Amino acid sequence: MNAKSPEHDAHVLLPDSVAGSIPPLYATEHETDPVAQVKLFTPDSQWTWYVAEFDPATRTCFGLVQGFDTELGYFSLDEIEQARGPLGLRIERDLYFEPTRLSEINRDLAQER
Repeated sequence: MNAKSPEHDAHVLLPDSVAGSIPPLYATEHETDPVAQVKLFTPDSQWTWYVAEFDPATRTCFGLVQGFDTELGYFSLDEIEQARGPLGLRIERDLYFEPTRLSEINRDLAQER
C-alpha cells in the first residue's frame, strides 16, 4: 500500500510545505487585493474558506469565508479540522486550487448567485 504524502492528502488541511507559503497574519493588511493561497471546503455543504494569511503558532487564519454570507475574517484551523458537514464529512483542502486574488474569487461567487 502506498501512503499519501501530506501535500497530496486533502484532509491534511495545511501541511508544512503549504503553510510555509502562506503570508503571516497582518502581512497583507495594507494590500488592496490580497491573494488566497489555499481553499478549504465542506464537500457536503456550501461552506468554503480561502486562506490569505496564517499564524502557525495560534493556527489562526485570515481570509474570505463563504457560508451563510461571504465575508473577510479570522478563523481557527483547529475548529475547521474538528468540524463536520451535515453528512459527517470532514473539511478538505482543494488540491487543485491555484493562488487567486480575493477580488477574482468574489467576482466568481457573485456570478454564481
